[in-house]
Amino acid sequence: MMLENAESIIKTLRWGTNQFVYELTLVDRETMEIAVHPDACVRVKAPLNATEAIIETKLRKRAGWIIRQIRYFNQFNPLTPPRSYLSGETHLYLGRHYRLKTIPFQSDSVKLMRGFFIVETKEDVSPAHVKTLMEDWYLEKAQFHFQKILKRCIENFPQTVELPELHLRAMKKRWGSMSRNGVLTLNPELIKAPIECIDYVITHELCHLVHPNHSPDFYRLLDYLIPQWEKVKHRLELTMS
Repeated sequence: MMLENAESIIKTLRWGTNQFVYELTLVDRETMEIAVHPDACVRVKAPLNATEAIIETKLRKRAGWIIRQIRYFNQFNPLTPPRSYLSGETHLYLGRHYRLKTIPFQSDSVKLMRGFFIVETKEDVSPAHVKTLMEDWYLEKAQFHFQKILKRCIENFPQTVELPELHLRAMKKRWGSMSRNGVLTLNPELIKAPIECIDYVITHELCHLVHPNHSPDFYRLLDYLIPQWEKVKHRLELTMS
């Protein structure tokens, strides 16, 4: 398992007909800690020498309790808890959770550092200003990464596909769409999802350039490009719910 000390990754564990997403961190400790927080996030701290098999075995032993806790907390949480943009809460970026830390500084900036979203503000440290800074940062990152992923995904097609024009637009119920004249529109919120999920959304929309409708030929092409696309789609739904 490729994971450096104190870095976190997001993983999924299937247990019977259920599954849950958890944040795994390897730390200098002798025992494994499993915690389900009020926001229904599952966080696991494991010893540095713990193997993936050992971690999953222990998680499966506690899976019943974990799922009961998630269901309990979900009674009080909406599907997408609103962000307050205060220090201490977590925010997603490329599938990983980062804890927010706001710091008064000489200028406004947003950066990732050692598992934290560091938001430096010159004067206004209000949640509204922090939200604006983070949304601008997300939009910039989305434009950069989506263009790069788009070019990579289009190279995987067995037939020649013309590179579409890319637009970003907030959408309540869709991650992306492809217009009849070949304009790809992506939801900037997608930048919070894991890379493989972004690959899936972009590849799905690119398939519409070859097969406009969700025909059997469309899904045959999607199966060829991403054989496990249904699992990736499910991960997207779990991570971003």
